[in-house]
Amino acid sequence: MATFHFELVSPERQLFSGAVDQVMVPGSEGDFGVLAGHAPFVATLRPGILTIHADGQPKRLYVRGGFAEISAGGLTVLAERATAVEDLHADQIDREIRDAEEDLTDAKDDAHRIKASDRLDQLKSVKAALATAGATH
Repeated sequence: MATFHFELVSPERQLFSGAVDQVMVPGSEGDFGVLAGHAPFVATLRPGILTIHADGQPKRLYVRGGFAEISAGGLTVLAERATAVEDLHADQIDREIRDAEEDLTDAKDDAHRIKASDRLDQLKSVKAALATAGATH
């Protein structure tokens, strides 16, 4: 399988840089997979699981917000937050769910209510996916 260059960066540090076979990305419009030679585009991220396929075992990371850019040079993901699934704790997701619930309660108009409701639904989906995989501590 052809490889391509992938970089995952958060404000704290670079989490990954190297050749990969495939990356599954949680886009705001739905999950998408990237392989070598993918058409260029830019997408926003939603809270979800990003999966890196390279050198055997897939590496799964929880990402919250950010952007993905696919170009001739490969894929770059700039994430607001990124945590390896094995380092993720249930209380962290629970805190984010509580914050989203507060945002929904405090929303002043329909647009903000819809955005807060969508984020809350996404976080609950992430929690459910992690719970079924037994990934949170």
